[in-house]
Amino acid sequence: MEIDMQIFNASLWGNSVDRWLTSLIIIFTLLIGLRLLEAITARRYSKMDKTTQDGFYGLIAKLIKRTSTLVIAIASIHVGTQILKLPETADVWISATVVIALIIQIALWGDELIDFALQHYQAKLNFADQGERMTTLRALAFLGRLVLIIVAALLALDNIPGVKITTLVASLGIGGIAVAVAMQNILADLFASLSIVMDKPFVIGDFIVVDTYFGTVEHIGLKTTRVRSLSGEQMIFSNSDLLKSRIRNYKSMSERRVVFTVGVVYQISHEKLRRIPAMIRAIIEESDKVRFDRAHFQGFSDSALIFEAVYYVLAADYNAYMDIQQHINFAIFKTFENENISFAYPTRTVHFPEPCTSGPKPAS
Repeated sequence: MEIDMQIFNASLWGNSVDRWLTSLIIIFTLLIGLRLLEAITARRYSKMDKTTQDGFYGLIAKLIKRTSTLVIAIASIHVGTQILKLPETADVWISATVVIALIIQIALWGDELIDFALQHYQAKLNFADQGERMTTLRALAFLGRLVLIIVAALLALDNIPGVKITTLVASLGIGGIAVAVAMQNILADLFASLSIVMDKPFVIGDFIVVDTYFGTVEHIGLKTTRVRSLSGEQMIFSNSDLLKSRIRNYKSMSERRVVFTVGVVYQISHEKLRRIPAMIRAIIEESDKVRFDRAHFQGFSDSALIFEAVYYVLAADYNAYMDIQQHINFAIFKTFENENISFAYPTRTVHFPEPCTSGPKPAS
């Protein structure tokens, strides 16, 4: 019994063993209790969110779930060590650690708020505005997160004992030049990303053509832009290279200009030849969502008499254009069949000279 009492009365760093045990009990009790409280409240608010479906309770549940276990542990250690007599240096470092952990936790909550605001606003957008608005919102969300990280990092550094933030910022300014030179390609892509977001040559959901590549924009990131091609694969473009290219944006097109040609054989009468432009015009004008521009006898080719027609499809949808062009092609084929007009195709006529019948007769 006396040995047990001696153990409890023994001193470790100026505190008895029983004080250390009491401190550990407080720390683990707080840690387990706060974790249980976190799980219970998060589950409760999640159920309330499913009932109300207004998003507010869901936000509270997400914020509670985003609370870091490490931060809870640091706070528990800070409370548990209050009954101990620790060296002044240890007290300073524990207090600084608590403040830094609190700053990091506030940054995590801020990140969750930005994500919630982004999703909440996206749910209110209609399909027509979604691409352009979401491109801008994602850029603003990135800038908000960047500012949040910078502010949190500076505040955390400012609370580290012995660190002078002004001296650190000055040294970072000198080192930043070397970093900028080493990372110029990455920085070029970053500024190109900001240029895309601000100038909006295209937004998420637009169908673009870059050189020989084409597809729908899926994501505009800090370094790359991802485009989904018609065949299904994802194409990844560097932002800086993308802005240097010639981009055709079909989503911004209000109407589509269509030019097509028709060739007929040379063995056609002059009367029928003069009627063909009027036939093509009548066929185009009877189609829906089109505006006729012109139809002319363009010229002579090796095997055909060429007619050129131009019209506008009053919609940007590619499928609508193909449906209209198909209807026009069928109608032209039927009209030419009824008028006994033949389509031309590559042909070549070879003339052989007649055998010579005059001249000296062979000797007998």
